[in-house]
Amino acid sequence: MYRFLKYLFYTFCFLVLSVNVIFAQARKKAAPVRPPKRGNTQPAQPLNNAAAPVTPTKPIGGNNQTKIPYVSISAASSAGTGINDTVKQSLRPDNIIDAQLVKDRTPLVYKFIREDDAVYKQRIWREIDAREKINLPFRYSLIENNGSQRFINILINAIKSGVTAFDPNDDRFTTPFTTEQALASLSAGKPDTIPVQDLDGNIVRYDIKSKPVELDSVYKYKIKEEVVFDKETSRLYTRILGIAPQMPKYSSDGSVFIGNFTLFWLYYPDLRPTLAKYQVYNPKNFGARMSWEDLFESRMFSSYITKATIDNPFDQTLTQKYGKNKLFILLEGDAIKDKIFNYEQDLWAY
Repeated sequence: MYRFLKYLFYTFCFLVLSVNVIFAQARKKAAPVRPPKRGNTQPAQPLNNAAAPVTPTKPIGGNNQTKIPYVSISAASSAGTGINDTVKQSLRPDNIIDAQLVKDRTPLVYKFIREDDAVYKQRIWREIDAREKINLPFRYSLIENNGSQRFINILINAIKSGVTAFDPNDDRFTTPFTTEQALASLSAGKPDTIPVQDLDGNIVRYDIKSKPVELDSVYKYKIKEEVVFDKETSRLYTRILGIAPQMPKYSSDGSVFIGNFTLFWLYYPDLRPTLAKYQVYNPKNFGARMSWEDLFESRMFSSYITKATIDNPFDQTLTQKYGKNKLFILLEGDAIKDKIFNYEQDLWAY
């Protein structure tokens, strides 16, 4: 009996010792290994997971800060948004039919309207929401030899080619923007300085970069236009004066939507030659596509009125009149369209 108990005791001790050895080897394998420094002949030592984080040897506010380089990173070019990217040209014919007519297309000249013949005139401000089904071509992102086919990219290319952009808070086109100012308005926010550390925790440089610009988030466009009735031709003309893209703005953490702010205004008559050379996506027949200039002149888009000169002595927008009541804003916009339509119809005698 005594020998049997002694045998059980030694067996139990052997099992406990084996388990401890196995767990020790497992912890050793799981611990990360610090790479040896240059010139150090000592073997690599395992790191303790419970150790405190490594403190940088070059503090951000120390005397060595002036020796650390600052690198400015362009968020637009790094994100591949098409703002500053170089478009690669196709090295082979990318179409069965050599489409050259689009490059030579020019917009038709507007009919001249005498001031004495303009017996009725109103100004309308509209807003296009590209999330609506009929407006989805505004977000078409195919890459062609002339760049991305998003409408915002077409506006950016027009600015680069010489079309003047204007201050976003001035729809009277009195304060021009430079090309740099117009492209800078697409920035998503102020740049942040981010320290970059090496494996030892030392700060090697500071990256100055802004949040990448997502051009797909630009899905609203303002339109300023005039409606004129010409008594010489007995016709109601609608002429667009300006187009302005809008970008949504969020809080610093990106959780709260603040609102849409205007990027810049473009004078539409200056923009027409550029829009005539870009084709609109046609989901039914890719070969039968109209130009963007034809789309706006034919009114092939959906929009809602945000402001008008009809019964508006205080120059207020519909949002200022009715607050956040979207239903009243839409109903008032439809009432404004009915007033213009009824004016033209009432001039006819049947």
